Amino acid sequence: MWTGSWRNEYGSTLRIDREAGGRLEGRFQTALSDSGFFGAEVPIVGVCQGDCIAFAFTRTGPAGDIVCAFTGLLREGRIHTVWHVTSDSALRADGPGAPARLEKLGWAHANQTNADTFERVNDPPG
Repeated sequence: MWTGSWRNEYGSTLRIDREAGGRLEGRFQTALSDSGFFGAEVPIVGVCQGDCIAFAFTRTGPAGDIVCAFTGLLREGRIHTVWHVTSDSALRADGPGAPARLEKLGWAHANQTNADTFERVNDPPG
């Protein structure tokens, strides 16, 4: 049911390559240039039960370590999700033209939450 390619409203893609025993594997690539995941296709792991899904991925990028988790429901051919991103650090500069340095984030500034809707790009293999 889940295998195949999905795209959200921003153009980011989720590719679920394997679904077995309630577990998922695949890849995610963001289309958002301001994301810590931009420029990389990252492996995902996840779980599913009926119309419920959750998947997560992580990477180390230019601004440090970052992790993202999506949870959602399949409704009318769309995956409606809520996501949470936690970033360990951010690039900071003392002023315009100053070199950037990696700075650890406090808990209150390390998290983002939002929602996305994914639509199937193609039919599952079969």
